[in-house]
Amino acid sequence: MTYAYLRQMPDNANLSDQQRNILSFSLTHGMEIDKEVIEYSTKNHPIEERKQFEEFLQSMSDGDTLVVDTLSVLSDRAEEMIKVFNCMLSRDIELYVASQHLHITKSTPIVKIFPLLNDLREAQKARSNQIGRPKGSRSSSKFDVYQAQIISLLREGMNVSAIARELGVSRSSLKDYIESRGIRELVEGSWMEINSPEQVPGVDNTVLICPFEQEKEAEEKQQTERIS
Repeated sequence: MTYAYLRQMPDNANLSDQQRNILSFSLTHGMEIDKEVIEYSTKNHPIEERKQFEEFLQSMSDGDTLVVDTLSVLSDRAEEMIKVFNCMLSRDIELYVASQHLHITKSTPIVKIFPLLNDLREAQKARSNQIGRPKGSRSSSKFDVYQAQIISLLREGMNVSAIARELGVSRSSLKDYIESRGIRELVEGSWMEINSPEQVPGVDNTVLICPFEQEKEAEEKQQTERIS
């Protein structure tokens, strides 16, 4: 199974750009994306608080493939990336980083991984030394907690005015948000597969939209019923 993994963060490329880069990379290398996973977060949470991300990693099977736009999509902290690498490579999961044309496998020499970790450390150090918000970066928005719901409604064919009424927000503000995050381009992506999540308005949390196989869920449900 080949997964594409995208994460919406203020300092990352928006989702449509990530999607476009991964699609271009996969076409160039003759790869077929089976499933797409999208993580939304209004903050850069430590990996310990990204429980659904950990669950996704653990749900991957031996020999699966993961494609990301940049390494920081998985984590921008070197210590966390070590954990991610260990989790993936110990199970023979292959990692492709589209923007850097990297292919990391269990047989990749450690000397090739160290520079990647050092780059993350340097970037983390630079961020800690910065004063104020970097030019060109996006601040969080009150619409971030509704992002998955907005995408779902757009995919259902609902227009911006109707969505604004549904959420009880300003149409113009919502339109600006959709444009600034590249959401409409993302929705129009022909290879994207997203399930609609349940949203709790006003709650600042991380929502991971992941199309887990229904067969696996059904099997787990049957096992639970047998035990009970």
